[in-house]
Amino acid sequence: MQDIQLNVNDYDFELPEELIAQVPLLDRTSSRLLVLDRETGDIEHRHFRDVLDYLNEGDALVVNDSRVLPARLFGAKQETGGKVELLLLKQTEDDVWEALVKPAKKVRVGSIVEFGDGLLRAECVEELPEGGRRFKFDYDGIFYEILDELGTMPLPPYIREQLDDQDRYQTVYARERGSAAAPTAGLHFTEELLEAAKAKGVRLIPLTLHVGLGTFRPVTADSIEEHTMHSEYFELSAESAAALREIRANGGRIFAVGTTSTRTLETIMRDHGDFVESSGWTDIFIYPGVELKAIDGLITNFHLPKSTLVMLVSAFATRDIILHAYRTAVAERYRFFSFGDAMLITRKEVTK
Repeated sequence: MQDIQLNVNDYDFELPEELIAQVPLLDRTSSRLLVLDRETGDIEHRHFRDVLDYLNEGDALVVNDSRVLPARLFGAKQETGGKVELLLLKQTEDDVWEALVKPAKKVRVGSIVEFGDGLLRAECVEELPEGGRRFKFDYDGIFYEILDELGTMPLPPYIREQLDDQDRYQTVYARERGSAAAPTAGLHFTEELLEAAKAKGVRLIPLTLHVGLGTFRPVTADSIEEHTMHSEYFELSAESAAALREIRANGGRIFAVGTTSTRTLETIMRDHGDFVESSGWTDIFIYPGVELKAIDGLITNFHLPKSTLVMLVSAFATRDIILHAYRTAVAERYRFFSFGDAMLITRKEVTK
């Protein structure tokens, strides 16, 4: 059993700033792939197009089909013309959204912000902590079509380059609108690679978890156990749940594509003891000492130092194995974070 480290600083590592990927590669599958044996710590260096070499007929890829909203809006206060930036976080009822505001101190209850020369209007109806506000929107037409026209992608704070192709921050299987950030492990897949997986007998199982901005929130507590996790909405359909039960019963392995898929599956397994149709909000926090029961493998990107996501992957392997893999990735000049390279965490199997 691994020695469990609960101090946040134990999940820190040195990361040169130039390794933070600022733009995506033209070919999604050309990203590098670090293959990590979670039991031995053995490492292989491949490319993402090779990921199918590690999957067998009867295995499953569980993907998060959430679609990123172009949730960043730039407008002006109706009464003063002062510039205001909104970042939509989540819809709480019809036409009412929680959002982060810059500058927050200029927007109070009753303030009206206009976007696109009045095509979209938002009235502040409630002030929330940490620069948050609740807005009621007024418009003519279909809200999401207007958002597509006026909004821009809410890229993570560590990406400073403009994104030329907005779809490059979406997975090719994105369907369900609602995320404030992309489930980035899935950005490496193309339609062709997914078709090749199906041809090999690997099943593609969708679920939905709408990624919130809490995924970028730093851990400020000294101890992991003192950290409060953000809450995110998830859904697993009856069809997907039945497929997962069948795959496991037949001896297939379940590979989660990303930490969002992992958190959804582990929430359902924790609450129900099996894969069942489920929806709701999860604030599950997975760190060393928390046993993962739903997955057999994990495809993920390289995450921020001292982040809850580094703690999650450390729970699936061990802290020492993960940090060794991260140091190796730095030495080998892998690209980090949302537009960076990928890691496959699994254990050696005899190929069927």
